[in-house]
Amino acid sequence: MNNQENLSFPIGKFAYPKTVTASDLEKYIQEIADLPTKVRATVQKMTESELETPYRPDGWTVRQVVHHLADSHGNAFFRFKFALTEESPSIKPYKEDLWAKLPDYQLAIEVSLSMLENIHLRWVAILKHMTESDFARTFFHPALEKTLRLDIVTPMYVWHGNHHLAHILLVKNK
Repeated sequence: MNNQENLSFPIGKFAYPKTVTASDLEKYIQEIADLPTKVRATVQKMTESELETPYRPDGWTVRQVVHHLADSHGNAFFRFKFALTEESPSIKPYKEDLWAKLPDYQLAIEVSLSMLENIHLRWVAILKHMTESDFARTFFHPALEKTLRLDIVTPMYVWHGNHHLAHILLVKNK
């Protein structure tokens, strides 16, 4: 990987697993439960200047990353709910790069930290009660042109949270 890729993907790129065991899911659910606390602890003492610092040239600022996590994981939570209540629904992709330019991404990060905590609280409540057949349910992702099983996307959202946490740490550890 070159330096730009190291900055873009500090924990590496995500690869969908071929299988996910019940033990894997327990670990993933715990990681999803822990993410909001990790993000809050990481940004807690950051200055306004650090919050406005991009993690790489032409990248998002820490503030934008925090708001993005709340948006993305809110979408994930609803994607799970749709998949659990409908037959392989088509989910709605969104233009995250354009969302990051909207005025709400300039709000204090506490807004999205609280959102992230509450989304994860609700999401984990569902995840902990899902059965093997629930995790086998699917949704169709039109942008990827793929039908995805919930057990296979669960680790993707774990990776996603850790991926952006690593971006925040790039700024914090400068």
